Amino acid sequence: MYRKRVTLLVGHFGSGKTEIALNGALDLAAAGVRITLADLDIVKPYFRSRSAREILSDAGVELLAPTGANVHADLPIIVPQIRSHLRDPSRRLIIDVGGDDIGARVLGSLSDVVPFDDTDCLLVLNFRRPSTPDPERALHMIREIEAVGRVPVSGLISNTHLMGETTPAVVLGGYRQAVETSRLAEVPLVAVTVTEEQIADLREEKFECPVIAMHRIVMPPFAQSHERRTTGPLFVVN
Repeated sequence: MYRKRVTLLVGHFGSGKTEIALNGALDLAAAGVRITLADLDIVKPYFRSRSAREILSDAGVELLAPTGANVHADLPIIVPQIRSHLRDPSRRLIIDVGGDDIGARVLGSLSDVVPFDDTDCLLVLNFRRPSTPDPERALHMIREIEAVGRVPVSGLISNTHLMGETTPAVVLGGYRQAVETSRLAEVPLVAVTVTEEQIADLREEKFECPVIAMHRIVMPPFAQSHERRTTGPLFVVN
């Protein structure tokens, strides 16, 4: 899934792109890759990669994100180092882009330094969210993000889920809709992502792309327990 030096992860609030960004950065770091994760998510989601700063640091992942009082800021924040990292061929970069075309506008401000020949822009799809209830709406979102972000979407990730209520039927239904979106947009479906707990229930199913098991790193506040460490008002780190 991380075929090129720069990977841009885009998608609406609730798609799961931040978990995918976190898992990808940690996996690459574990493989000895020099990796940076940049947080450009300026929308108000429950999941923001800067909430996992300590976990990333311990794993050797560099995080580019606002610090101190700006950690949970809502205003658009451009981290100055991102431009130099986009130009640095020695470092891999994953950018967690904002949750919709508003967030993509921040990406558009960086498009002049994006190395297009070595960049993948992957759209994460969750067809159980109201913003993408069907392939037609997903196609509309693709065109919006491309127009505002000024970067073409080069691949799709099927990540349809209902948090703890996700069943194999939910995953398979989302996968079929992602296949149709791929056909409509003429963009390849590069992966289906599921939790580690769900992977066993899907082993007998047939997919036309890799199925990747994800480890849940951050939790929404309604899922927290007294045993988990909190890193901010919106997040809990497992």
